[in-house]
Amino acid sequence: MALEKKFAENKMLIEERKVVGVVALIAMFRMFGLFAILPVLSLYASELMYATPFLIGISVGAYGLTQAIFQIPLGMLSDKIGRKSVICLGLSIFILGSLTAAYSDSIYGVIAGRFLQGAGAISATLTALLADATRKEVRTKSMAFLGIGIGSSFLIALILGPLIAAIFGVRSLFFMAAVVAVIAMFLLVLIPSSLTKTNTAIQLRIKDALKAKLLIIDLHVYLLHLILTLMFVVIPLLLLNQLQIPLLDHWKMYVFSLLLSLIITIPMIMSDGRMGKRIYISFSIILLFLSQLIMTFYNHSQIMVFSSLTIFFAGFNFLEASLPARLSILANDELRGTSLGIFSSFQFLGAFSGGLLGGWLMIVLGTQNVFIFTSILVFCWLLSLFFFED
Repeated sequence: MALEKKFAENKMLIEERKVVGVVALIAMFRMFGLFAILPVLSLYASELMYATPFLIGISVGAYGLTQAIFQIPLGMLSDKIGRKSVICLGLSIFILGSLTAAYSDSIYGVIAGRFLQGAGAISATLTALLADATRKEVRTKSMAFLGIGIGSSFLIALILGPLIAAIFGVRSLFFMAAVVAVIAMFLLVLIPSSLTKTNTAIQLRIKDALKAKLLIIDLHVYLLHLILTLMFVVIPLLLLNQLQIPLLDHWKMYVFSLLLSLIITIPMIMSDGRMGKRIYISFSIILLFLSQLIMTFYNHSQIMVFSSLTIFFAGFNFLEASLPARLSILANDELRGTSLGIFSSFQFLGAFSGGLLGGWLMIVLGTQNVFIFTSILVFCWLLSLFFFED
């Protein structure tokens, strides 16, 4: 009987499944708009008026800065006025930014559009909405579904982004981002009204969301997205110029390596029942380190670059799914939006830092040598695990 009761508690209710599905779809549509442009933006930006390697890097990571700035206030605002209102506001700003970038002919216009895209910072609010709608017993499972949705969006974007860019031009991806954001906005009507409650009397205590255990998770996601964005500043140029792979074929490298990486990622996620066990986090960072070493010494080989991407995605996908789930469990219930806002700010600040560093390092070290820096960075990250408990 006890086993049956535990099984029933760990099974998602119909209402929970509905909200998780809708939230995952909204996240998928919105993130598709950002992911689809990622593999081709550095190539596109290099041909714009006034483009320099440094500004190219900023254009790739620009959205991360405004995401970092606005995740916390919008997360806090969602704790006070409700999640749906904040999500609608964020999607509207994202649409404006997408159209600004689409109509721009200079690198500065694209950077402005990317900054606006990032200002529609709703990742924390979406995650908080999902947490609001699910019991603790199924929270990890719910976060895993959200992670799967975003991962699927990433996969589809890596396939369609370079293909659409090669056929219709990169500018069309910005228009597509605006369209899918409109679709995501209409999906909000499917969220039950019972989850639109507000609490204007809540006292927002940011310091309660800055506990040591939460900050360590925040730092993990900062470094994870710094490495990811830095890589995508450099890799498209490396594939095209050094490995002589046409833009139309870039998706094959990304997609097949991502699919193959699931052989490692899925068993890790299934084994990590409480999301965020130290051994799995350590192993994931080791995978990231190995991927950067391979990219450092063997970036002249298509097979080795493919292997590096496979190993990288295996570690990245696990951390991307496990870190927010772990934080949502450790955070105070009444400050979940604020805590996830801080988490998302670190995540997107990492993306901005990666773009900034990528552009600068290409000038200082050259495209092929950027991975020396990333290898050292990930190694230091790995060493830090011996000094900090999460």
